[in-house]
Amino acid sequence: QVQLVESGGGLVQAGGSLRLSCAASGRSFSRYDMGWFRQAPGKEREFVVGISKSGGSKHYADAVKGRFTISRDNAKNTVYLQMNSLKAEDTAVYYCAADARLRWGVSATEYDYWGQGTQVTVSS
Repeated sequence: QVQLVESGGGLVQAGGSLRLSCAASGRSFSRYDMGWFRQAPGKEREFVVGISKSGGSKHYADAVKGRFTISRDNAKNTVYLQMNSLKAEDTAVYYCAADARLRWGVSATEYDYWGQGTQVTVSS
């Protein structure tokens, strides 16, 4: 089992940048594929980006390609989400998630562990 804690959210103007972090507890962090999801008010939780357990593979939602970058540091048990050129439509609660079964999915149901979320608000 792993516990996840996100940080780094906040209020930023459109065109600005934020870097989210997700710190994981436990010794098995490097065994999990990781993902970031987001949920805006009144909308379903949606996939943003995923990264393989080694960090060698990544897949992005079309809405964030070229603007967001995921990375991980297995020595620090942390995954990051660098968000550039932010838009008002990026406003949401951002969640970090861990996939213990390496399904490489884009559905929230394919992830086993979740953080509590961090709010990102982009003002236009």
